[in-house]
Amino acid sequence: MHRFFDPHLVNDAFGDPALFVDCRDERRALLFDLGDVTPLPPRKMLRISHVFVSHAHMDHFAGFDTLLRVVLGRQRRVVLFGGPGFVDRVEHKLRAYAWNVVERYDELVLDVRALGTDGRGEGATFSSRRAFARDDAAPFAWEGGVVLDEPLLRVRATFVDHAMPCLAFALDEKARVRLDRARLDALGVSTGAWLRTLTAAVLAGAPDDTPIAIGWRDRAGEHAIVRPLAELRDVVLDVVPGQRLGYVTDLRHTGANVDALAALFAGGLDTLFIEAVFLHADRDHAERKHHLTARQAGAIARRVGARSVVPFHFSPRYGGRADALRAEVLAAWGGPPAADEPG
Repeated sequence: MHRFFDPHLVNDAFGDPALFVDCRDERRALLFDLGDVTPLPPRKMLRISHVFVSHAHMDHFAGFDTLLRVVLGRQRRVVLFGGPGFVDRVEHKLRAYAWNVVERYDELVLDVRALGTDGRGEGATFSSRRAFARDDAAPFAWEGGVVLDEPLLRVRATFVDHAMPCLAFALDEKARVRLDRARLDALGVSTGAWLRTLTAAVLAGAPDDTPIAIGWRDRAGEHAIVRPLAELRDVVLDVVPGQRLGYVTDLRHTGANVDALAALFAGGLDTLFIEAVFLHADRDHAERKHHLTARQAGAIARRVGARSVVPFHFSPRYGGRADALRAEVLAAWGGPPAADEPG
């Protein structure tokens, strides 16, 4: 089955946290956390439209400069979300450089939004045309945890405690349509980005005379036609629930944190990406460092109804023992609740 989201960790389980989610058919991607992103080739970085930063520790934010260096002069806009004080942090990074020749490049605008723990937010834009001077935007509210809401996807967030506010994220595909390939062939058209327009129109209940611009490329070259929605409805066989992904890193194992994640991921997940920093035998050390053990991560995956779990952010102390951490996560995910599991 065609999948709209194609997620993969940028680094191995011992590397900096960063989850790259390719949005197929949209020619763009989302990035969750901004640690070391040098393994991403420039062609993938140039697909990134939105970045969601859990918190501003170096291993989650140091890749900002790398991303900026690649997209400057090549991309027009990137939107970045973070927690309290995030706009100030981005501004400080930008002020660290001299921008006296930046006007030679095509304009890049960084749209930066800081989410507050009170449900309020502040934002600012930074344009390369103005040497990335700060231009404050009006305060906003993010209601119901929703930080990004588009026709085909939604990103929601909640705060967890890491001895500082840290954001956990849920990425939802609003719905997916199954297509009749034979019907496409009969119409003499091919798949392409135009299917996004068709999907949005069908899901929104648009009238039959809504024009749909169809564009595709094949061996004969590029093609473009316009057809009313009524002629294309038969292409859509069914509307089914979309993918649901979760991204969780850097949090203490407390009942309040687990409850917050259960609320964020209510209804279950297809895949949960979750930190599993320490083996449970070292849970005292994990508690001091405000991180999860592998067993705790697996128990959370079970609690939130994750159908698959991908652990990451392993401590380097376990070099060569990644299998032990994964095994502990999977055992807790599929086994009975541990006696010391909160919630």
